[in-house]
Amino acid sequence: MLNIALFGPPGAGKGTQSALLIEKYKLIYISTGDLLRQEISEGTELGKKAADIINRGQLVSDEMIVELIEKRIMLSAGNNGILFDGFPRTMVQAYILEGLLLKLNTSLACMLSLEVPREELISRLIERGKSSGRSDDTADVIEFRLQEYDNKTKPVIEFYQFRDKYIPINGVGPIHEVFKRLTESIDKTLSNVWFNLVLTGAPGSGKGTQGRLLAKKYNLYYISTGSLLRKEVRANTEIGEIVKSVMDRGDLVSDEIVIRLIEREIKQHNNVRGFIFKGFPRTVVQAYILDGLLRRLDSTVSFCIELSASTLESIKRLSARAKTSHARAYDVNTDLIVHRLEEYNEKTVAVGNFYDKQNKFTAVDASGEESVVFDRLCDKVEKAMRILR
Repeated sequence: MLNIALFGPPGAGKGTQSALLIEKYKLIYISTGDLLRQEISEGTELGKKAADIINRGQLVSDEMIVELIEKRIMLSAGNNGILFDGFPRTMVQAYILEGLLLKLNTSLACMLSLEVPREELISRLIERGKSSGRSDDTADVIEFRLQEYDNKTKPVIEFYQFRDKYIPINGVGPIHEVFKRLTESIDKTLSNVWFNLVLTGAPGSGKGTQGRLLAKKYNLYYISTGSLLRKEVRANTEIGEIVKSVMDRGDLVSDEIVIRLIEREIKQHNNVRGFIFKGFPRTVVQAYILDGLLRRLDSTVSFCIELSASTLESIKRLSARAKTSHARAYDVNTDLIVHRLEEYNEKTVAVGNFYDKQNKFTAVDASGEESVVFDRLCDKVEKAMRILR
């Protein structure tokens, strides 16, 4: 999801630019001012309480804002992203927004701040008051609102500067020029957002082969927990000694060990466009672990693709691999192969359901020639990237 906060003092042009941005990026628009005015026009209890506060040029309570925003977000599930106009306005609201987006398993991509000189702001607001008839566009209220902005809202800048998400934009000039500055900043931000793909599927479905091909084509870093563990075994490390007997049985290695290896890989290769995770997560618990691990790096799982192969096809492929130099210890034993397939059905199939509930999942037919399967995967990956970007 592309989530943006459009920041700036009253009169900076947030409403005008928001309309253009939501059209270009197909975003859901959330303006706290519009939501409040809608409540007022409908004469709701919340609207009546808010009317008096707004007419005095003051900010309504965070409780009111959260109630309105949560309602709007829940009605907008499955969208490309959200554009927030007029929120957050305080440090407290910045933390609130973090929590709201966390519930959606997403985060804010950037805060774009329209910078306009005070004299220009006053002139714009007075002129707007003549045509709009808004009660909060009088000279006295304008001065109070700008003072409120200076006292309460500017500290939010530091909050997002610390997270490298604050982008000042020159808000003076023709509308199309300001819009161009905004879109250039958004596109640059998107180019730096990791695309993280979970590639799942039964043993023998071709995850390793296809994962490496995808990583090469899309400049992603391929992380195979199996490969990492086998590397530890070959190097006879402390971890390798622990996991060797577990892997020989075809069982799952403990989460603690896998996490250590994945964290190490990500830290060593954090200059890439994203990661492909093969062999992890294998359980719903591990899916939560991966989310937590990526959130520490201000990222998340972008999409999950399951390579779907029949049980018979998986057995045939693993038996064939047992006769090559790429054979695994568990490929040569039919009982172990069956055990691994049972493990997959019992524990890993649920991972697909986990991501499906987040609208981040699809299955791809793994049968056929390698190139044919790869083309199917590329089609799904590119669609997912377009949604993210």
